[in-house]
Amino acid sequence: MKIDTDAKKIEDLLSRGVENIYPKKEFLEKELKSGRQLTLYTGYDPTAPSLHIGHGITMLKLRQFQELGHKVIMLIGDFTGMIGDPTDKTSARVKLIREDVLKNCKSYQKQASAVLDFKGANKVETKYNGKWLAKMSLEDAMELAAHFTVQQLLERDMFEKRVQEQKPIYLHEFLYPLMQGYDSVAMDVDGEIGGNDQTFNMLAGRTLMREIKHKEKFVLTTKLLTDDSGKKMGKTEGNMIALSDTAEDMFGKVMRWTDSMIMNGFELCTHVPMAEVKEMEKEMKAGVNPRDLKLRLAFEVTKTFLGEKAAEQGQKYFASVIQSDQKPEDILEIKPSAYDIVTALVEGKLVTSSSEARRAIEQGGVKVNDEKVISFEAVVKIGDVVQKGKRFFVKVR
Repeated sequence: MKIDTDAKKIEDLLSRGVENIYPKKEFLEKELKSGRQLTLYTGYDPTAPSLHIGHGITMLKLRQFQELGHKVIMLIGDFTGMIGDPTDKTSARVKLIREDVLKNCKSYQKQASAVLDFKGANKVETKYNGKWLAKMSLEDAMELAAHFTVQQLLERDMFEKRVQEQKPIYLHEFLYPLMQGYDSVAMDVDGEIGGNDQTFNMLAGRTLMREIKHKEKFVLTTKLLTDDSGKKMGKTEGNMIALSDTAEDMFGKVMRWTDSMIMNGFELCTHVPMAEVKEMEKEMKAGVNPRDLKLRLAFEVTKTFLGEKAAEQGQKYFASVIQSDQKPEDILEIKPSAYDIVTALVEGKLVTSSSEARRAIEQGGVKVNDEKVISFEAVVKIGDVVQKGKRFFVKVR
């Protein structure tokens, strides 16, 4: 496989959306210009049925390596996913059973194929870390643990916070970064890509590679897409964009991003050249309407993860339904098990739970036949159109 050592492409890879490179940028730059094929990976724990845009950011970086001719591995954490990464968590994750994680990751490769190439001479390889972690003996685990100290693990921010708040830290959570680190050893990789919040776990892999394989592993961390409060996009914050979203949903969700997220969105989630992104940044500072740039961003993000036709579909829907405040022509019809508003919202999949339905009503975000609903006890009738926000509708039958 011929390796592309074009200096401009390498500089873009090393700078676009990049937070840090370990041991240093110059080390990885030298490796990329050497003409040697590197092997690298990113791990994805299947804790939910869909990948999300945060995963998409790392995939875009993996794609840059793949286009230069390097070997890319998409690692599914079918073993680590059962434990749950404690990163950024102020309490322990709920442990999953193997059947759950395997079900969750069933469509991961299909979702990732919008960005990564799983066919051809230099196709991305999919691996599962249960292949080696599930076979570990207690002796193996003890040997692995001997490379780290309790003090090192306690330095993690979320563990320090739990100690201060007198919340429990479970032993299996301590072991998580060791297992993620061992993935690098088992696959004998040259490097790992991940979000900046994964730095600790990835550096654990650097330690193990150096001490077990006597090999210098590079780690490249990407910037995080965060909201104005500094929180990353995700399920917990309720602002997650899933790679399984419809074109209409993905386009509309990007349009709800704050203006301060526009430039980061272009850099992290699209293929728009950085020179063009910098020009748009100048235009924004000069007073151009941010909404115009956000419309372009929504199109480009949807195009990146769902394709150009989907982006056109999302744009058309947004213009005809959201901007003009019209109802879509093909409203989904449901026959709820009970004809109260909360049941209609939940079974119509306009919300995920009864509590979310009540919150939406309290916030004035629910209508029936264009009339705002003010009571949890409101009753719907056959033929009624139930609406949540501007974009979500179901018809009762």
